[in-house]
Amino acid sequence: MMLADARTLCPQIQVAPADPAGDLALLERLALLAQRWGPWSALDPPDGLLVDVTAVAHLFGGEGALLADVRARMERQGFLSRQAIAPTAGAAWALAHYGPEQALLAPDDDMAARLSGLPVAALRLDGDIITVLRRLGLKQLGDLQGIGRDALQRRFRSHRSPGANPLVRMDQLLGRVPEPLLPVLPPEVPLVQRRLMEPIRHRALLDRVLEDLADDMARVLEGRGEGARRLELGLWRVDGEVIQRHLEMAAATRDAAHICRLFAARLDDVDAGFGIELLRLRASWSEPLALTQRDMEEAAERHGTSLAACIDRLSVRLGPDAVRRPVLKSGHIPERVQSWRHPSEPDPASQGELAFHDRPLKLLDKAEKIAVLYASPDGYPQRFRWRGQVHEVARVEGPERIAPEWWRERSTIRLRDYYRIEDGEGRRYWIYRHGLLGDGRGGMPDWYLQGLFG
Repeated sequence: MMLADARTLCPQIQVAPADPAGDLALLERLALLAQRWGPWSALDPPDGLLVDVTAVAHLFGGEGALLADVRARMERQGFLSRQAIAPTAGAAWALAHYGPEQALLAPDDDMAARLSGLPVAALRLDGDIITVLRRLGLKQLGDLQGIGRDALQRRFRSHRSPGANPLVRMDQLLGRVPEPLLPVLPPEVPLVQRRLMEPIRHRALLDRVLEDLADDMARVLEGRGEGARRLELGLWRVDGEVIQRHLEMAAATRDAAHICRLFAARLDDVDAGFGIELLRLRASWSEPLALTQRDMEEAAERHGTSLAACIDRLSVRLGPDAVRRPVLKSGHIPERVQSWRHPSEPDPASQGELAFHDRPLKLLDKAEKIAVLYASPDGYPQRFRWRGQVHEVARVEGPERIAPEWWRERSTIRLRDYYRIEDGEGRRYWIYRHGLLGDGRGGMPDWYLQGLFG
């Protein structure tokens, strides 16, 4: 249904843009969390997970307690869920989608009888195949079991994919044929740790151990050809309490001294209690960092002039929200081609290939209206007044026509013609004419000044 039609029927409807890539990434993170209940897990897009719980239910107090734990933890994550345990992945999927909210099917149960009342959609078939089965009067799994295999084989022999063949799906459901699944593997995260023979309580000893951890992490990252962007330091006290400190950097690095300096400001408030017996340093976010000669950058770091090091120190001292950096964005309208980002946020992958037109070194926050006192018939301005001063135009280059962004603007927005001009004293400006005479979108065109060239 078109959104306009839906809003006509239900004006209070709330809509949000779909994000399939974000949904899949979230499902992958949930699959890693789901490995709490089994040795491996697999994705069942768009909204399902399959977990192998063979021989692990007793660790949770039984299968019923395991399902209750799944439900409770999913609710804490903000999700409503339906769970089922069955001998096969197909049977578990069918019960989770079309059975009760929590379903158990033991291996010694008669699966064909227990599942006979479920709709044929429980076989994970394609939509057109389900429509064909329903037109034939086959609406439940029990209806399929009453028909000979030869008849179904003749009807669907040309369908090769499992989602288009009811016989294949039924055999997978009942465990007659295996169903290979692709498990989700957690990424290998660089991690180093120190387990101390004697607990430490003093800051000098803590800094020394941190230096050893930073050196170990630098060697691990160098072997992988990577640099750390986010580091997590965990301190295990003797009484079992865990102290965590996080650090994000503006650029990938494996400089141990730089890492120690940044963590030094985060350890001033650490309460060692009766002592710290274990330290663990983990690079939860790393990026490729080539093994190249970096004498200039290392010299700058030693003298405290490295830009990335300066950003890291400011972020640690002033807070993560106090430092921003400008980045380019794809767009035609000049005031929309730049935005501000957190130093640790990665640049969009698509921005590296974009070619932008020459723009002034200084763009005004908001274009200022100017009065063009005279314009030639072909549209070139000859004289204009800006901030109370009249400028005679000596040279003109242009126009560069920029049309409105039709996908986000109203149809009445006027186009712009930009000119690079130079006055008699050598000052250069970037001005534009807003609209054309007789374009049907307003009266006389207006002139604006948007930037200054250096």
